[in-house]
Amino acid sequence: MNLADAINLGCACQTLRPSRLREQLETSPALGGLTARLAESHPHLFSASAVFLDPGVRQQIVQAVEAMERVIALPAWREQALARANPIAALDWGPAGVFMGYDFHLSADGPKLIEINSNAGGALLNAALARAHRACCAGFEPLFDPADTLLRLDEVFVAMFRAEWQSQRGDAPLRNVLIVDDAPGQQYLAPEFQMARALFAAQGLIAVVADAHELQWRDGALWHPALPDGMPVDLVYNRLTDFYLQDNGHEALQQAYRAGAAVVTPHPRTHALYADKRNLIALSDPALLETWGVSEADRAVLRQVVPATQRVTAANADALWAQRRTLFFKPAAGFGARAAYRGDKLTRRVWGEILAGDYVAQTTVPPSERLVSVDGQTTLLKLDLRAYTYRGQVQLLAARTWSGQTTNFRTEGGGFSPVVVLPPAASLPNPFPFQA
Repeated sequence: MNLADAINLGCACQTLRPSRLREQLETSPALGGLTARLAESHPHLFSASAVFLDPGVRQQIVQAVEAMERVIALPAWREQALARANPIAALDWGPAGVFMGYDFHLSADGPKLIEINSNAGGALLNAALARAHRACCAGFEPLFDPADTLLRLDEVFVAMFRAEWQSQRGDAPLRNVLIVDDAPGQQYLAPEFQMARALFAAQGLIAVVADAHELQWRDGALWHPALPDGMPVDLVYNRLTDFYLQDNGHEALQQAYRAGAAVVTPHPRTHALYADKRNLIALSDPALLETWGVSEADRAVLRQVVPATQRVTAANADALWAQRRTLFFKPAAGFGARAAYRGDKLTRRVWGEILAGDYVAQTTVPPSERLVSVDGQTTLLKLDLRAYTYRGQVQLLAARTWSGQTTNFRTEGGGFSPVVVLPPAASLPNPFPFQA
């Protein structure tokens, strides 16, 4: 057991103070009172305990992300991914997609990829949370964020959106950003939409949180009534989970995207190339990757990181049912653990629904655990890890802790947790504050 695991399993230390969290969340007058509202509406959104990570594990995650990005950039990968996707995914206007999310479980022999998300929420909330934990005490700051990366994250995020704009519009000025979802005020992560609006407004941009149904397509441009007269929509930060823009009410956004009239990020192509769960099948098939020209070094990384995944079909149904206790079943187009099932919990009724749907079966990798304190009592919660990335670069690591069959924000003591990457053992201070 490495030191990070020992801390996670043996120390229920709490490093979050409400006053520090308020300082990081309420960074503009428009966000005043957000902390109190979250405490009422989202009582289990934030954990008071950080998750500790071995530096070697972080390096494995970085290498895995880089390897997967190289594979996804291959023509053979694009061909197979786009062939099964909605035709709108074939459009390529230049943007790569903001806030990619690579989700991992931490096993005894390293991180294991659980899924890739093309519309990963929570980055702004996790950045604020991490800064609040960072400021808990003078001795913790150098350990938590030795290069002051967290203090520059807002700049990194804004630069990412500007890079998306420039990849499609070049040197044209970016004037406005719409944060778009269905009924955005009713979404669980609606507070993050307000944070995004404040972040863009601080850069001098007109920023609006908008319902996708309010968008209008006319005269070759995308419009929203909250923008000044005569100003079309420039950039859409797309938080919809209708990944191919097919649902009723999304026609205006779909038409604008097809015409390249607005910069949309993330977009249908991103979902097809990255987040369709069927992509996990190819990523876990070394022989197929070899035929595509993937290097032995990258194949070795993926063999270590990506659990074996296969498609559920009528032909292999009996074999998969027999092996179900070692498998996790996910819908190909699913997200947020919806309609995902642990094989050891399957009933025959649910199995019938899986066979009638479009599912993949992934070798189960149990999540690791984090000891937390709840009302003075310690308890172990499950944890997973998310790497927020842009164009293959890891911007932020964050964790979620929970109890139950799948990830949730209903667990006392659980929720989003910042990740503290420990320094190499040789550079640990003496005495190290978390050593026995």
